[in-house]
Amino acid sequence: MHKKSTNLHHSTLSNNMMTYINKNIDTDINIDELCLEYKISRFHFQRIFKEQIGKNIYETIKSIRLQKASNLLITNKYSTITEIASMCGYSSQTSFIRAFKNRFEQTPSFWRNGGYQEYSNKILQDFEGVPVSDVDFSYLKPKILKTKRKKAYYIRQKGYNVKAEQIWQKLMAWVYTNDIDDYEQIALYHDNPIITPPDDCYYVASIAIDENITLVNTTLPSFYISEMLCASFEVEGKYGDILKLIQWVYHHWLPNSGFETSTFPSYSIFQKNHFLNEDGFFKIKYFVPVRYV
Repeated sequence: MHKKSTNLHHSTLSNNMMTYINKNIDTDINIDELCLEYKISRFHFQRIFKEQIGKNIYETIKSIRLQKASNLLITNKYSTITEIASMCGYSSQTSFIRAFKNRFEQTPSFWRNGGYQEYSNKILQDFEGVPVSDVDFSYLKPKILKTKRKKAYYIRQKGYNVKAEQIWQKLMAWVYTNDIDDYEQIALYHDNPIITPPDDCYYVASIAIDENITLVNTTLPSFYISEMLCASFEVEGKYGDILKLIQWVYHHWLPNSGFETSTFPSYSIFQKNHFLNEDGFFKIKYFVPVRYV
């Protein structure tokens, strides 16, 4: 029992830290201050984080900064490279360019001017041996709306792949244990799976419920999906099509929409979940944060 309790504590601590990093990626994240807040030594915290997440916290922060920046360079054509670097927590454009080139083997300028296309297409071609989706999403017409804040309980998985079925099954067992009738199944794409190889992505499966519900089992960590301006797309398809959808939204719709996006991840609300349905088809509302420029 003690071992289970300790592991739960370590998992909660690491998940809380991942949520904090993603939420505050535009700031100078101070590990020492966080250790003081959680009343834990720096050494112990770093050991727990690497044990739970699989890589050290500094590598994780750097990876998230660069992944966010790689998206914004494509979508936010009204922002300068310096502004995008700042949005992702870089105070120096020189250090940003150096880090970006080490990660993507091209400069931010080259990436922005089309270098991302071959990089992204290669990732889609390598996706689990699944044939590259040929769905054309250019017919989609988004609705621009302001979403409401949601509280969601979640499981984080490294890898965007068919193993997600296991965490969705576990989430549904949690729903049934707590006798929850009214809920939403929400997937967050913290790492963009068309930029970061799917096996390296952190995929978040979550259940959003009314904040006033009394829970029998509260072992799952939770976070809030903020109220925000979003473009919403209603989409149906099969496994693999979501990657093509994300690519179309970020590479085609957003750059030509007159909007820019933020560092908050896109997400899907399932009306039909392909990881839980035997036919492998989904029906979703896909939300991507936008801002007026």
